[in-house]
Amino acid sequence: MLHNAVMSNLMAQGMTTSSYAVLALLDLKPWTGYELTQQAQRSLRYAWPKSERLLYSEPKKLVELGYAKTHKELSGNRSRNVYEITPEGREALAKWTSTRTQPPRIEVEALLRLLFADHGSSEDLFRSLDELEEDINEHHQAIVELMASYLGGGHPFPQRTHLSVLFATFQIDIFKTIERWIEFARDEIAEWPTTQDLGMTPRTETITRLLANDQTPLNK
Repeated sequence: MLHNAVMSNLMAQGMTTSSYAVLALLDLKPWTGYELTQQAQRSLRYAWPKSERLLYSEPKKLVELGYAKTHKELSGNRSRNVYEITPEGREALAKWTSTRTQPPRIEVEALLRLLFADHGSSEDLFRSLDELEEDINEHHQAIVELMASYLGGGHPFPQRTHLSVLFATFQIDIFKTIERWIEFARDEIAEWPTTQDLGMTPRTETITRLLANDQTPLNK
């Protein structure tokens, strides 16, 4: 009941999970709106991807709530707003860490295409898997290179390396699982004469039995 009451109070103030993510970034150091958005895109995209437009609006909301403040800073012949967290913001951030997390959500358009593949062809489905593989490989390689840079002292906030690396283990495992599943899905689809009206084939029944026993067919 306490967690629910705290969450209700925070949400009533107009704070969202994205708001707290931006607030946590402000706790690291002051940022301009542009810097904050760029850092959010780099550090949050694998856990909480949000549009640039949304990220730009969050600092202003935090200022309105008293969780951040802003001051002007000269940059060449122009001035820019720099945002920094307030004591009230740090208190709100600490309260957020004790609230109930939201259920996980997975958004992968290639999976949505698979779910409705009976409206298209096998070729369409293979193309979706190719595109998914291309994107995942790119993300996978980026994380590998990022970890290599950490070994050379490349973390921008070295005191937080233990958190970033633990998070990276989740990312790498997810990427490897998706890569394995893509190969498995290709082999299965290659056996389909069509994407339509196949129903419970013998092979589908075998896979279903494995899943019903909490086993994965990826290694079979």
